[in-house]
Amino acid sequence: MLKDKDMQLSIYSVLYNKIPENHKLRVLKDEVDFSFINAALEKTYCKYYGRPAKEPELMVKLLVLQYLYNLSDVQVVEDASLNLAFMYFLGINPEDDLPHPSLLTKFRKKKLEGNLTVDEVIVEIVRQCVDKGILEGSGISIDSTHTEANTFKCTAERVMKRLAKKIFKTVEKECGEVQEEINQEIPNYKEIEDHKEAKTTMKSYLEETIQKVEETVTLESTPKVRKLLENAKTIVSDPKFMEQKGVRSIVDQEARVGHKSKISHFFGYKTEFMLTTEDRFITAVHVGNGAYVDGSQFNELLELTKKSGVNIEKVFGDKAYFRKPILDKIKEAEAKAYIPVSEMAYKIDEELFGYNKDSDEWFCVQGNHTVRKSHKKTKKREAYRYYFEKENCRNCPLRDVCISGKTVGKVMEVGINTPEFYGYSQEQKKDEFKEEYRKRACQEWKNGEMKNFHGLGRARGYGLKSMTLQAKLTALAVNLKRIAAILSSKKGGKSVSITIFLNFSIKKD
Repeated sequence: MLKDKDMQLSIYSVLYNKIPENHKLRVLKDEVDFSFINAALEKTYCKYYGRPAKEPELMVKLLVLQYLYNLSDVQVVEDASLNLAFMYFLGINPEDDLPHPSLLTKFRKKKLEGNLTVDEVIVEIVRQCVDKGILEGSGISIDSTHTEANTFKCTAERVMKRLAKKIFKTVEKECGEVQEEINQEIPNYKEIEDHKEAKTTMKSYLEETIQKVEETVTLESTPKVRKLLENAKTIVSDPKFMEQKGVRSIVDQEARVGHKSKISHFFGYKTEFMLTTEDRFITAVHVGNGAYVDGSQFNELLELTKKSGVNIEKVFGDKAYFRKPILDKIKEAEAKAYIPVSEMAYKIDEELFGYNKDSDEWFCVQGNHTVRKSHKKTKKREAYRYYFEKENCRNCPLRDVCISGKTVGKVMEVGINTPEFYGYSQEQKKDEFKEEYRKRACQEWKNGEMKNFHGLGRARGYGLKSMTLQAKLTALAVNLKRIAAILSSKKGGKSVSITIFLNFSIKKD
């Protein structure tokens, strides 16, 4: 049962007068409206029966404190029982009891993601900032950052060894013993010098073990064994597993190896988020495994940002986002793209060739130009072929540089999007682009803030769902931190609501 909120202040509430007026938690309590959380989750509670439940608003605020100060479930409840600023932010009296730490886990699993997503909370908080004029910028930046898994990556051999041990342990637990027919002598793969042979040996052993268990154990009466065997068969049958591109840990089977650079790797997850460049508010978040390709969820992130009411006029990103679908989506949103040209998408040597979009012609450095073009389409690629004037190419002093073989005139084959990309490349040479693009640096600063001060550098739990919740709650926490910083810096930081509260407390005392 969701009880009505008791707004009665106790005699001890006068202690809240000791909290500085510009304290970030005091500012957040008075300026940000969290009441929409109770309204959104009201139908998930029984209205008339059952034990009175802790308010969803209170639970979400506890989670905010947890990620704002990088605390565990136990630590945040302990600190909230002692810290006056925490109590004031939570909206409770100093003598009120707080929920048991275990309720935070239940709330996250049963209420938060199932009925009210953190995305909706982020969108609503950002919308409030837009409505109040706290957020005024018109530029957004997109980037991704990596998070290390809460475990270490194993070789395929070690994963299979651990799977075998887990099978034996589960069989013994559910059946009382491991049948003699099942061979429990796991091969010592470390003694096998050839890495490929070691993997093959372990795979054969694990497959034989699975088959023997299926033959000797009644799977209908041992659900845990059946589930474990199905999982093991799924892992081993994946071609990527043997190439060490699939599962690398049985503790966290959704984490993957990702690339920070050509020589630097990590094992875990990628968090991609949109950020307002002027005010540094995170407007949308997506989490994928370590192998996630940047920009895959660009459309969804942009739509969430629009939903929050942010005025989008400029979109910043690095070279990974220089792709036709993303550029088209930005144009559709009537915004300007500030994304450097990627060499993978645009490979024209501009020292030798230039393009005129009005006449749809390419010009070479010697003044020759194309006289016709044709369209070429294969299963793998779609392109245009531009043909230069043959006679001009025949006597050109740079003929050996750009023409090979017996071809008389230069034939220039470019990707279907190259003429359009040429326009972007010319824009990026302007000082205006270079000056504006500096604003993207705020993204790197925000990455560091979330990792160094709010625990995003390493996963708290296991699995994609847990990591997604962690990343989004971290984004919510740093947004609220930013709101408090902006409001605290303004003159006349004491709000009307605080004044009323102080007057009421003094009179009551």
